[in-house]
Amino acid sequence: MKAVQINIPDSVTLDETELTLMFASFLYQKGELSQGQAAEMAGVSRRTFLENLHRFGVSVFNYPPEDLLQELNDG
Repeated sequence: MKAVQINIPDSVTLDETELTLMFASFLYQKGELSQGQAAEMAGVSRRTFLENLHRFGVSVFNYPPEDLLQELNDG
């Protein structure tokens, strides 16, 4: 994995673990990472990752609505 260093203002009260989980959730939502990859990046189990997605407004079901509608129409 790549390591990235960022500077965060002192006013941000989130710790490193929380920030990593937030960023992994964002990358999962964007489709850049699978659930397993995002969990690994965050350093948590897949279950823990999934249980925390709601905290960042990310759905467990990373499935575009258009694809779902298409499947419903095809089925």
